[in-house]
Amino acid sequence: MTLDVVILAAGQGTRMKSALPKVLHPLAGKPLLQHVIDAALALRPEGLHIVIGHGAERVKTAVTAPAARWVLQAEQLGTGHAVQQAAPSLRGGGTTLILYGDVPLIGQQSLQSLLAVAARGALGLLTVELADPTGYGRILRDAHGSVRAIVEHKDASDAERAIREVNTGIMAVPTSRLCGWLDQLQNHNSQREYYLTDIIAMAAGSGVRVEAVTASGETEVAGVNDRAQLATLERAAQAARARQLMLAGVTLLDPARIDIRGSVRHGADVSIDINVIFEGDNTLGSNVSIGAGCVLKNVEIGDGVTIHPHSVIEGARIAAGCSVGPFARLRPGTRMGEGAKIGNFVETKKADIGAHSKISHLSYVGDAVLGEDVNVGAGTITCNYDGVNKFETRIGDGAFIGSNTALVAPVTVGAHATVGAGSVITTSVPENTLAVARGKQRNIDGWKRPEKES
Repeated sequence: MTLDVVILAAGQGTRMKSALPKVLHPLAGKPLLQHVIDAALALRPEGLHIVIGHGAERVKTAVTAPAARWVLQAEQLGTGHAVQQAAPSLRGGGTTLILYGDVPLIGQQSLQSLLAVAARGALGLLTVELADPTGYGRILRDAHGSVRAIVEHKDASDAERAIREVNTGIMAVPTSRLCGWLDQLQNHNSQREYYLTDIIAMAAGSGVRVEAVTASGETEVAGVNDRAQLATLERAAQAARARQLMLAGVTLLDPARIDIRGSVRHGADVSIDINVIFEGDNTLGSNVSIGAGCVLKNVEIGDGVTIHPHSVIEGARIAAGCSVGPFARLRPGTRMGEGAKIGNFVETKKADIGAHSKISHLSYVGDAVLGEDVNVGAGTITCNYDGVNKFETRIGDGAFIGSNTALVAPVTVGAHATVGAGSVITTSVPENTLAVARGKQRNIDGWKRPEKES
């Protein structure tokens, strides 16, 4: 049986009070809509139809949706009207699953259960019980407990508003029946909108069984209408990811203070301190320790690495046994060989640092290749940019660079060479030599500092 998925993502989201379309607001590092698209694609549908309206072009370019059919809902006249726009492209012999672009944490188990109901010829409806159901459509059941209709909150009586089981809007329907019911929708309600929920009564009236599937919890089906709800879902998503890490053997010193805005793959016995942020795709080896307040984005970290607190690392590869920080910044293109060390207040960019080399403190190394066992003293910088072009610095194995040295690229320091502290190196230094490039010191006896005139 073929599967079509329709995602409704046309709303403006006025309560977000933002120029950004609601479905593009980020949750755990990616747009709300992207979460829903990913959940849909995991079902391997034959058709993916995304109904857009407000900020349509911006929405299309902000998410990744291979082979999606974009459907424009120029006028927002309700959820039923939105699905009507996609109906001409649905396959008549299959099932249609309807999802919402602002309900990002929907789970695969619930979706599979809905599809199983539809495969039996029934209408699968996802429901949930809420402590406070205000604003949600209530589930009306007959004397036998079967779902017979849904009444929207604004149209419900006091008795109906007391019902706590509510509609989530997510449903799976045999496509041929869905298209017939969509043609019968009317807008005879307080909002003058075409409610998709009206097809529940149509199904019951035509003898089609409506089977309710209960969601795992409120979080799974929670929608985002304002920034407070977005923040609540963010913490729920982060709590779930933290739990997954801990169940997989990672030590989190405080699981309430970690943010994973991408992916984290890891080995055994990893320890992560508080307020660490992961973005993009990250790989951690075994016995890795990450200190408090670090930000890691698209990094590969080998076994036995220690990242000291408050370090920012992006696009770097760090081999086994290395040490970074505290307060270090590794920019894209940084590569650290085994056992290398980058210390406090060091910045690197596009730097290939050999095994067991050290840049211990207060230095900038960019567009550089360092051999093994190099020692870079405090305050050293590679002057890699002339205002137009970038140039490379190369330092051979075992070289020693004294503190407060400026290496003006392009320049090469040979293996086992030494550069005296305070030097400005503008020409290459041969192997096994000492280079000193600084003004000669003069001591002037009896010199007095200038004094202010009275």
